[in-house]
Amino acid sequence: MAVDYSRLPFWRRTLAGTLDFFTLFFFGGYLIAKMTGSVTADGFKLSGMPALVLIALIIAYFIIGNRFFGGTLWKHLLFTKKPL
Repeated sequence: MAVDYSRLPFWRRTLAGTLDFFTLFFFGGYLIAKMTGSVTADGFKLSGMPALVLIALIIAYFIIGNRFFGGTLWKHLLFTKKPL
């Protein structure tokens, strides 16, 4: 049975994008903070160049994931993109 991926619910596509963003923000942000010494007792605090690197990482993740891999991690997990 074929699935029409263009007619998936809006909430599922929105949830996938939101989860992708937060996953990358927290894991990527913590990794960058760990490498730059910006880890605090409450988590991490990025400013200046490390924050710009995180923003560039998030943008690159969405562009590369959608263009070359048929979707991002959460889009694949929530079945909002065709499998490879």
